[in-house]
Amino acid sequence: MKTVAGKLMGGLLVMASTAWAVTSPDPGTRYLVFMSEFSPNQAEPKNREAIQAVAKPFPAYGENGRVKVAIGAIFYYFNGRLDQHEAGLRQLLKLSEELQVPVMIKLDGEQWWQTRPDLWNWWDPTKPGYNPENRKNVEWTWWSPDQALKIAWRNWGRQVRVLPPPNLMSPPYRQACHEVMGRLIPIISDWYKQLPADQKDLLAGVTVGWESGMGINSYYYPNGNDYLDQPAEKDPFWHMAKDDVLSRGMTQIGYAAVSTAGIRSKGDITEEDLYEVTRRHLEDLARTAAELGLPRERLFTHGWGNPESPKGERLHAAPLNRWACPGWSSYSTQPVTKNMGMLQNAENSDAPHWAVAEWLLMKPVDNYDEWRKAYEQILALPGCRMLCVFSWRNLVKNEQLTKAAEAARDYVRASVSSAAGTMPAKGK
Repeated sequence: MKTVAGKLMGGLLVMASTAWAVTSPDPGTRYLVFMSEFSPNQAEPKNREAIQAVAKPFPAYGENGRVKVAIGAIFYYFNGRLDQHEAGLRQLLKLSEELQVPVMIKLDGEQWWQTRPDLWNWWDPTKPGYNPENRKNVEWTWWSPDQALKIAWRNWGRQVRVLPPPNLMSPPYRQACHEVMGRLIPIISDWYKQLPADQKDLLAGVTVGWESGMGINSYYYPNGNDYLDQPAEKDPFWHMAKDDVLSRGMTQIGYAAVSTAGIRSKGDITEEDLYEVTRRHLEDLARTAAELGLPRERLFTHGWGNPESPKGERLHAAPLNRWACPGWSSYSTQPVTKNMGMLQNAENSDAPHWAVAEWLLMKPVDNYDEWRKAYEQILALPGCRMLCVFSWRNLVKNEQLTKAAEAARDYVRASVSSAAGTMPAKGK
């Protein structure tokens, strides 16, 4: 559905470079977020360069605009050492303050969890973390741990093998999320609290969840476990059926989460079942982050629903809760303004804001006017506070990147003195 790390390359770097500053926090402030190559595994000079690569095209006129450019950084907290994530997070916040660049922080423990075999390895006694009880921490294809997955697949531009998806309702998995967030969130919330009033906008937001749901980013083929010991070249390749709200055209999963949640343990799984476990998962993450000190207006959930569904689907409502502002991905050749499930649930939310948590212009990528129109239309939607642009490296030609960056630069500049800088309130 996307490339994991977004890049700003080539044509972006030919534009003028000046430092920008933030001003007093304003409820009308909106953020145009570009995912950066910041990594907690990199040394500070490399990360400084990654942030500046995003900042360079945007001169000081962003200081007084209602649209601010921010950089996005992802922390895969179940992939890599936790102490590295802690150090990387402190480094990111230090650089944000030093360079005066707002940041959006994405915390993921759902899509990538390689370094937690103590949760997922139920089948290989020769590998770390082996415990047959770990069957209960991964997804199943029916109502018993005997149908636990050993493998799954993901297609974010090309199909790759991935670990079995977590049972989102597994107590050990939930506890592991709480423990990690208990170490990462206070770093952010303590930093935010000590910022002077005129620097609060340095935190664009913190996002929890990542297109949360069943069988969307980790799908399973019939008898998929049999492929584990075969070359990946022999794997099947199916196209996802986005309008199938249960299995997305693949083998149905979700039984582990639905059963563990106590919703049902026999019969056919339903759309409401899948919505409910996803809703509980996102609510739990949001509640945990809020109780650790993050204010609602800076905390976002990240859900998904078929953007081309004429009336939306039940899953679109999963990101809504009392602790955070909702966010959704929206990848489609149709404009974001046609994503009815997202827009209807944004309107239904009682949160002060919402976000397009993941987006990329799908066509035509080399057209300045289309990029400019998209930026303007999305951030003019009532209550939309943040637009996160992913997958820049999919745009291979520098000329294409230049058009996207030029449109963003001009849009931010226009926000200083035009009506484009006034964020419509929800319900207006």
